[in-house]
Amino acid sequence: MSSSLPDFITYFLNPAHYDHPVDRIELVQTHISYVLLAGDFVYKFKKPVNFGFLDFTTLDKRRHYCRQELLLNRRLCPDIYLDVFPVCRQGTGFCFGGASEPVEYGVRMKMMPQERMMGRVIERGELNESHINDIVATLVPFYDRAAGGSEIAGFGTARSVSVNVLENFDQTRDFIGKGALQQSQFDAISSYARTFLQNESLFLVRSASRVKDCHGDLYSANICLADKVHIFDCIEFNERFRYCDVASDVAFLAMDLDFHGLKELSDFFIDRFVAASGDKALLAVLPFYKCYRAYVRGKIGLFTAHAPEVDEATRNKALAQAEKYFLLAEKYAG
Repeated sequence: MSSSLPDFITYFLNPAHYDHPVDRIELVQTHISYVLLAGDFVYKFKKPVNFGFLDFTTLDKRRHYCRQELLLNRRLCPDIYLDVFPVCRQGTGFCFGGASEPVEYGVRMKMMPQERMMGRVIERGELNESHINDIVATLVPFYDRAAGGSEIAGFGTARSVSVNVLENFDQTRDFIGKGALQQSQFDAISSYARTFLQNESLFLVRSASRVKDCHGDLYSANICLADKVHIFDCIEFNERFRYCDVASDVAFLAMDLDFHGLKELSDFFIDRFVAASGDKALLAVLPFYKCYRAYVRGKIGLFTAHAPEVDEATRNKALAQAEKYFLLAEKYAG
């Protein structure tokens, strides 16, 4: 395990340090989180990083965003997100809760059945139209209920969308030619995006009714197909990634299905969603948002691969996935 892990994470890698039964601990890292899978519970902590689009550098900010994470994710998973808790020093170690000064904050969740995670279902070749119908039946009422209004609608204009889309090109420019992203891909994708963003009226029409307080990170890694559909881990750290066209949200899952070689199920998902939501105009912006989402996943792969605290296996896997995402983005741009 990397020596650059925080002391409290290292401490809680020991199953004996929990007050409930734990056989083994699994640590999952992303570019912004440490996640401990421990028995019946999941403990999630924010890394003290600043990527510009998110800032977790102070304890107060991490506590604030933990609370946001709890609140926002309870919209779709009220029974999974349990509480926000402090990590405190206790003797030579640490405890969850406690009376001393908090050194960190985390979010506690119920462990969902790992074998029912959508990614695992896909790996086993078991994903089918019934699962897609269940996802659509969960999403359509969620978007109907989701907050909208003029302030949120403003995030759907071409100008606002361009902030998110063009930022990705600025943040990946230094990675060109260092594995995963080639200059020709960068040029083709950025050119396509800039051209599409000139359709100001198209974005304006959609922003009037189809821009909502969405999920923001809707893909298979954040879906569990258990006794019911659990869609978790929405974007809590930056409203401009969550306040978006519903098309941008569903394009992410459609792109993800394409990424996994499930084009027929991807098309079926969009067909069912359009039929259930009545949003036929979504199809006009779908390729653009698919391209955007694929590029974002590629970018995150680059960030993960170049994070100093990740091990070589994680780095290599992240780079390989990033390469595949950039190829997919290039295909949408074509």
